[in-house]
Amino acid sequence: MNQITITGGQTIQGTIAASGAKNAVLPILAATIVGQGESHIKHVPHLHDVTTMNELLAQLGAKLTVDHHADITINTDTINNQTAPYETVKTMRASILALGPLVARYGRAKVSLPGGCQIGARPVDLHIKGLQAMGAKIEVQDGYILANCERLKGNRIMMEKVTVTGTENILIAATLAKGETLIENAAIEPEVVDLAKYLKAMGAEITGEGTSKIYVQGKDQLQGTTYSVMPDRIEIGTFLVAAAITGGSITINNSCNDDLDAVFAKLVEAGAEITTTADSVTLNMHGKRPTPVDIRTAPHPAFPTDMQAQFCALNAIADGTSHITETLFENRFMHVEELNRMGANIQVEGNQAMIKGVDTLSGAPVTATDLRASASLVLAGLAATGQTTVHDIHYIDRGYEAIEEKLNQLGAVIVRS
Repeated sequence: MNQITITGGQTIQGTIAASGAKNAVLPILAATIVGQGESHIKHVPHLHDVTTMNELLAQLGAKLTVDHHADITINTDTINNQTAPYETVKTMRASILALGPLVARYGRAKVSLPGGCQIGARPVDLHIKGLQAMGAKIEVQDGYILANCERLKGNRIMMEKVTVTGTENILIAATLAKGETLIENAAIEPEVVDLAKYLKAMGAEITGEGTSKIYVQGKDQLQGTTYSVMPDRIEIGTFLVAAAITGGSITINNSCNDDLDAVFAKLVEAGAEITTTADSVTLNMHGKRPTPVDIRTAPHPAFPTDMQAQFCALNAIADGTSHITETLFENRFMHVEELNRMGANIQVEGNQAMIKGVDTLSGAPVTATDLRASASLVLAGLAATGQTTVHDIHYIDRGYEAIEEKLNQLGAVIVRS
């Protein structure tokens, strides 16, 4: 079951509900480590990365129960092992998020250097430097990060560059540190804010989340709580592009519209009509071919790098020429070669792709190279003539809940095999 075949030419139209956010639920699951007793996490998407994080927590000794809604109850009081092994960590970079909470609550951690999508360098040195500034003694041996500390101490942490997981790791750890921690040049992504909301629900004292300066007053202990994960803004954006690339229309309920301004603006520029309510978004392309849009990725609230590949596919069939500039990851155009196999006209020089829109794409066998690249190939397959088979589809299962089922509900013809 590692490939899907798409019969193109169908118009995407209908209504779906957004799943919980992958990039929010993973740090929240890791953060359950710092809470006494049980946490009940709701609106958890059924994703491979979530399964991996659950396996990691179980290996540490936590007790997990998953109900029929996929909500998860976690008790981390039973953790008796502070080692995150390579076999678990190698497939998911978010496993590094176990480092901070383990050191904060248990005084030690042994976490394998992580793996995941090959989209460029995402070093963990900022995680290490932040914890060292809080008093942790850290060394790297045989592919593992070894950390020890009797109790972390609050400090001023200046992040040398904006890093989402780095901010999250230090934020979680600081909640149990002695004294106040100031995280400067912090990531302001909505998923960081969602993590802070969960930590505050457990009793953490945090201010400034959503800005570049986050203040944390450490507590002696936190208490597990019930929390519902925010909607997945990247899933929402991807399905909006699915409707736009096929000239269709879609309504997505349980949307987080305030977090999608940059994506909405580019879709409107591409010719889509977008209307919103308090918790839904509707896109209607009225059967039109997209207008090309220039994209430049940057940290939130600018255009998200996780939507870049999807807009590459959209621009591939747009009526004109566009440029996409990737500023965050140096190896995130691997989908271009596969899109060109389908008849796209895309040239990459350095961190910029020049896209000359073509009238039609043609179905072809293609191979996914990372999570968002796999989404772009599925989108291209929706708009192509004939059949497109996307291989190595395990990437898409890391970040999209039942994507072929949702698209089939909207009129697509997709078969997994």
